[in-house]
Parts: sequence; C-alpha cells; structure tokens
Amino acid sequence: MGRAFEYRRASKEARWDKMSKLFPKLAKAIQVAAKEGGGDPDMNPKLRSAIATAKANNMPKDNIDAAIKRASGKDGAEIKSIHYEGKAPHGALVIVECMSDNPTRTVANVKAIFNKNGGEILQNGSLGFMFARRAVFRLEKFEGDLEALELDLIDAGLENLEQDESGLVVSGDYTAFGELSNALEARGLVLKKAGLEYVPNSPVSFSEEQLGDIEKLLDKLEDDDDVLAVYTNIE
Repeated sequence: MGRAFEYRRASKEARWDKMSKLFPKLAKAIQVAAKEGGGDPDMNPKLRSAIATAKANNMPKDNIDAAIKRASGKDGAEIKSIHYEGKAPHGALVIVECMSDNPTRTVANVKAIFNKNGGEILQNGSLGFMFARRAVFRLEKFEGDLEALELDLIDAGLENLEQDESGLVVSGDYTAFGELSNALEARGLVLKKAGLEYVPNSPVSFSEEQLGDIEKLLDKLEDDDDVLAVYTNIE
C-alpha cells in the first residue's frame, strides 16, 4: 500500500497510544479533584479546571462523568495525589507528580526509572526551596488588549501573564487558583490546561547533548501510568 499509507497508519497508532495513556491520567485528576472538593464543578474550581483540561484533550463526556461518579464511590478513596523528587543526569532537578491507588507500586516504578536512566531519587522536601507551587493556566492565544486583561486579572491574584505563538499563560500563587479560575472563566477565555504546577525558582541551561540524556529519563517517567506530570529546573 506504499510508504504514505504506512506513515499515516503509524501516526494514527501513535496518537491512539497517546490517548489510551492520557485519558486515564485525566480521569484520575478529575476523580481526585471531585473527591477533595465535591462533584459539583460550579462549586469546585479545581474540578472545573480538570474537566476543562480533559475537554481540551478531546476526552469524551461519558469518561468525564464516570470519573466524577467514581469519586463518590469506594474507588474514589483509593486514589491519592503524591509526588517524588529526584535528580536527572547532569544534575537536573525533577519533581514527579503522581496519582495512584498503590503508592508502593508507584514509588518502586519511579525509583527504577531514575536508577536505570542515570538519575537518583531524593528524599521528599529536598527540592522545596528550588521550586515554587504556582497556579498556572494555559489558554488559547488572546487577541484582545493584553495590558487591559493583565490589569483586570490583578485583583484575582495574577502575578504573571505571558503570550507567544502557542498561546497565553497566566499564573499566580497557588492560593489564587480558585479566584483566577473564576476570573478567566467569567471572561470567556478558552482554557487548554490548568493546575497547580512546580515552577523552578532558578532555571538552569543545559547543552543539547545533556538535554538528550535528561529527556530519556523524563520520557520514561511520563510514560508511567501513575505519573500525571513531570517538572524540571530546565530553562
């Protein structure tokens, strides 16, 4: 059938494989948010943002509803939000955010990935002063007056607003998550992803060769079913 067909098939299979791993992770985020703050998105900004992120990634509504429903059942209590800290090759710092129903399995997997890819896991708390917990919102590109938008969002806790070709990024202290979420929604801005992220206080530059070594570890971590997000101090 030719190379073009093979390329399209490979591309489709890669996308399906990504979706098959992404949807369960998004469902876990929804489930934990609903468990922590209730299953009503109107009363739970964290759940509302988790749902918006899932929708932006084309997650079916049935999957979203099922994840919320599970939060009120016995399965909802089993999933916990946990994180691990470590070093990648060349001293890059890494925080791994996980959602798991079996922390013993998860920590064993994370440790093995670090050890097999030139890194090491650290005691939790070791990197606390190297990263700040931030409320981060990634949105579609804003076509209006950025300066006016920035002034408008300051009262909601905005501390930084940046835009490039990939879109708009709004951030503030982690305590401002709810207010910023409500303010952005009230203005009808299109959300692609939102959450509490670990942002490096002092980003570090690495060479292309070093980045290749580091990214091997990061890729393995992101492939793990229990890993929701990976944060680094890479500039």
